[in-house]
Amino acid sequence: MAVTTKPVAGDEGGMGYLQSVPRRVVTIYLPLLIFVFVLLFPFYWMAITAVKPNVEMTNFNDFSPFWVVNPTLEHIRYLLFDTSYPGWLLNTVIISTASTFLSLLASVFAAYAIERLRFSGSRQVGLAIFLAYLVPPSILFIPLSLMVFNLGLYDTPFALILTYPTFLVPFCTWLLMGYFRSIPFELEECALIDGASRWQILTKIVLPLSVPGLISAGIFAFTLSWNEFIYALTFIQSSENKTVPVGVLTELVRSDVYEWGALMAGALIGSLPVVILYSFFVEHYVSSMTGAVKE
Repeated sequence: MAVTTKPVAGDEGGMGYLQSVPRRVVTIYLPLLIFVFVLLFPFYWMAITAVKPNVEMTNFNDFSPFWVVNPTLEHIRYLLFDTSYPGWLLNTVIISTASTFLSLLASVFAAYAIERLRFSGSRQVGLAIFLAYLVPPSILFIPLSLMVFNLGLYDTPFALILTYPTFLVPFCTWLLMGYFRSIPFELEECALIDGASRWQILTKIVLPLSVPGLISAGIFAFTLSWNEFIYALTFIQSSENKTVPVGVLTELVRSDVYEWGALMAGALIGSLPVVILYSFFVEHYVSSMTGAVKE
């Protein structure tokens, strides 16, 4: 009797077509290589420009623009010791950390109230918060500037710490709403039956289960605060109070003279804190995107 074998599930469809090496190269490795190249090339360009002498930046006949022949640390030395860059970096860290903390604090209460208290019109409120995030900052900074001037906060870090939550709170609230929704409501019902208050439920049940979501929202808020430009350019004037994005652009570009070495060094060093932040919390960040708690 002849024995017939059925094809294994997945060989004819699904991912079975990736068994062939040429197909894997075309469908996986080549697109991944292109993606990595496009993603990392700007950092490579910043790195080589930061250590490239000025003569190599302008003389393309004798030097290739894609690598360095005689590297130098002069641009980095000039940036760290002859400019206010260390102060800009410290200002950015303080402002981003403070605004992120305030935004997360407000967003936790807002997201929990909308998703778990089930009051009338909660869905409409959540939609309104999300729509508020879509308002361009170029429109908001005009009325906010009047408030900053009237409160005497102009040219102080508090002008940014108190205005950044205007676009951070809606985004963090919307993100935490989706994460709170994934937590089983039965946990809260059991706690309520045992006599727990809403504050105890929030602090001892919901927040511990929401650590990946909080980390994800915090990373996004910190990144947006770190890279923000319009508010920092409008509300800060003195050089010692500027943040990295504004200071690098306004202080290292003089008329038509661009200090490319110092500019690229400042951009590269300014991106390192965010890269380090993502590298430490990448596991929590991924789990928050996929949903760490399932019903």
